[in-house]
Amino acid sequence: MIITFKSRATADTIMFGDNARQLLSLMGKPFDTKGIITLEQLPAAIDALKQAAAASRDAERAQPQDDGAAEDKPPAMLMPVSLAQRAAPLIEQLERALKAKQPVIWES
Repeated sequence: MIITFKSRATADTIMFGDNARQLLSLMGKPFDTKGIITLEQLPAAIDALKQAAAASRDAERAQPQDDGAAEDKPPAMLMPVSLAQRAAPLIEQLERALKAKQPVIWES
C-alpha cells in the first residue's frame, strides 16, 4: 500500500504503508486509508517526529563501529534506511504546512 501525504502548502510526500503507519503512530494518529493532521495538531506532530528522529540517530551512533576494511562493508544501497531518514521529508512537509497555516491529509 502506498500512502500520500498532501497539503496545499507543499508537494506531496509518498511512502510505503508500513513506513507511514510507523510515523502516524509516532504522531498519535490512527492508521486509516484517509486522515488529517489539523493545523492545531501540527506542532505536536512535528515535535513527536523530531524526537523520534533524534532518538533514531542517537541509537545509530551508539552502535559499535566496525573498523574493518572498506571492502568488507556492504554497498550504501544495502544499508537500512533509518527512521530519521524516513521522517525527514514528512517533517519538512509538516513544518511548511504549519507556516502556511494549512492542514496535512493522507490517503492511500
